[in-house]
Amino acid sequence: MFIQLDLESAEPIYIQLQHQIIEGIAKKKLQPGDPLPSVRSLAADIGINLHTVNKAYQYLKQEGFILIHRQKGVVINPDGFPKADEAYKKQLKSSLHPLISNAISRGLGEDDFLRICSDIFNKFKVEGENG
Repeated sequence: MFIQLDLESAEPIYIQLQHQIIEGIAKKKLQPGDPLPSVRSLAADIGINLHTVNKAYQYLKQEGFILIHRQKGVVINPDGFPKADEAYKKQLKSSLHPLISNAISRGLGEDDFLRICSDIFNKFKVEGENG
C-alpha cells in the first residue's frame, strides 16, 4: 500500500492516515469497491497502534469514503464519494481561514497563494489521470 507516515510530524498519525487514504482516492490509486486492509493488518503492516487505524477508519466511514462490513471487511465506498455540498464548502472555508491568515502574516501574496493551490490541484489531476 502507498501509505507513508511521518512518525516525527506534529500532525497526529490518525490524521496523516486519513489524509493518505483520501489522497489515494483523489489520485485514483484507490477506486470505489477497492478493499483496504483490516484495522489489525494495517496497524501491523505500518507499525502503529490498532486504535490509531480504527480512529482514522471511523472518520473515513463517517465522511462516506469507506464502508466497514463484518464479512467483507473495509472497502472504498462502492457508491462513490461524498459530493462538495454547502456544508462541505462551509467547512472548507473554515479550514482555509487559518492557512490564509498565516500566509498573509508571512508576507505571501494572494497570487502566490493561489499559484501554490493551483499547483497542488493540478498535481492531483495529473496523477489521477495517470492512475
